[in-house]
Amino acid sequence: MSPPSRPPEPWKSFFKELDEAVDTTVRLDCIGGFVVTLLYGLERPTADIDVIELAPRTAAKTIMELGIRGGPLHQKYRIYLDRVAVAAIPESYQDRQVEMFPGAYHNLHLMALDPYDLALSKLERNSQKDRDDVRFLARTVPFDLDILQERYATELRWQLGVPGREDVTLQFWLDVIREDRGIAY
Repeated sequence: MSPPSRPPEPWKSFFKELDEAVDTTVRLDCIGGFVVTLLYGLERPTADIDVIELAPRTAAKTIMELGIRGGPLHQKYRIYLDRVAVAAIPESYQDRQVEMFPGAYHNLHLMALDPYDLALSKLERNSQKDRDDVRFLARTVPFDLDILQERYATELRWQLGVPGREDVTLQFWLDVIREDRGIAY
């Protein structure tokens, strides 16, 4: 299943209005359920676009005022931008991002973390929804578990407040993925 060239409604109109509100190229680095659902095809509801970076900063104010929870576009479309202030993301994620819906908008470029970085961004929170998202990505991509472990060890672990806890979480995820694949561990 390939991702759509344009997002479905109401996302399409929401982003069109953001695109028309700025007169410069704007990059939104997106994570979370929005990426898992619209880029990778998981069918589950989501109403927010988690954004870890919005560049250039000069456009960020306009974009966020329009798209933030409670803002005019949220009231109109029932979806919103959520600026994620603190998130543990692998350090070189920008080198691996992919553009969602390339060419769909004139000024707006929605960038998504690659599936490994996206999964690792969910490690600290580790809610049931996060575990379901990671399990879905592991099946859909499918994950090379060595890449996931290497990226964790070299680009993320050093950033974590309690790395021992996240070591256990990652091992749990790996065990679940191996179990899904029928691999003894």
